[in-house]
Amino acid sequence: MTFDFDEPLDRHGQWSLKWDRYAGRDVIPMWVADMDFRCPAAITDVLRGRVDHGVFGYVEPGPELVEAIAARIASSYGWQTRPDWYVWLPGLVSGLNVVCRAVGDVGDEVLTGIPIYPPFLSAPVHAERACIRVPLLNDQGYWRFEPAALERTVTPRSRLLLLCNPHNPVGRVWSRQELEGLAQVALDRNLVICSDEIHCGLVLDPAKPHVPLAAIAPEIADHTITLMAASKTFNLPALGCAFAIVSNPELRARMRKVMAGLVHRPLGIGLWATLAAYRDGEPWRRALVEYLRGNRDLVAARVEAMPQLSMTPVEATYLAWIDCRRLGVGNPAKFFEDAGVGLYNGADFGTPDWVRLNFGTRRALLVEALDRMQRALKT
Repeated sequence: MTFDFDEPLDRHGQWSLKWDRYAGRDVIPMWVADMDFRCPAAITDVLRGRVDHGVFGYVEPGPELVEAIAARIASSYGWQTRPDWYVWLPGLVSGLNVVCRAVGDVGDEVLTGIPIYPPFLSAPVHAERACIRVPLLNDQGYWRFEPAALERTVTPRSRLLLLCNPHNPVGRVWSRQELEGLAQVALDRNLVICSDEIHCGLVLDPAKPHVPLAAIAPEIADHTITLMAASKTFNLPALGCAFAIVSNPELRARMRKVMAGLVHRPLGIGLWATLAAYRDGEPWRRALVEYLRGNRDLVAARVEAMPQLSMTPVEATYLAWIDCRRLGVGNPAKFFEDAGVGLYNGADFGTPDWVRLNFGTRRALLVEALDRMQRALKT
């Protein structure tokens, strides 16, 4: 099967958060994490059938949906999950906020490594918890989460560690050894770990397989809430469907208590799309990953030719984390926006002087964006 990821798609005027941010301006949007690709036909065919049916009543996840997800997880990672472990959510960010309210009490501490996806920093605050930032170590261009640094940060009020695996924005796929080190700190200090694994289907480096934290050992799973969704891999973020996998019944009960009467069930359209994605979307996903590898390599080569910038290897995701400290401007995101490229400001991730570039777009547009960046650096 062949898929056309070079197809031009006009997203202007479609209520697109990504594109309408720069409405009326000549700015290429490469900030928020959605892709400029059509989702697989297997998904649109299912959704078209539901639209043609014409009845949109209340729905619940059918058993075949859980079976499809569990089968994919088992075949990909060797992790056997049970239907009663699944807690359904309208989105991954909702999941982060639910977990922060479900673990510990008001005034307790939630730890996370920075740089990190902005909701990791806001969710603890919304829950009236203290957000404790643990800087990741950038060791000669290779990001690491240092267990010793985490251990030094833990206090008697620490209750929860928010982990991103694979990591947004630095693009790391944490190894089994790295995850075991973090998990050991959590076990020793009785921390719950919420592991955001929404990018697990977008591993670009075949030598760095994704390892679900909870799959390592039952005692680790007992302290872990895993968040997943089809939305990033299959470009479905607007369809409102995610899920938590929680083997610990007490943690599941806490989540459901927080959600009761407040957090709605996933949208039916999202449930149907998720089933189609996990059941029939694998050929498209494989082709997408290959295309994204080419985009990643293009970005890396072009950034290397810009002496004011540098970037670390992208092992997963479609996001490049670019160091602009040598550029010497106060706000590198605004600098490039003025040059016609809309990037995500690293300050929002807890790390100023960096930017995040979304290369999940057709290659010709990516080339134009990189050309604009290079021209701006030469003026």
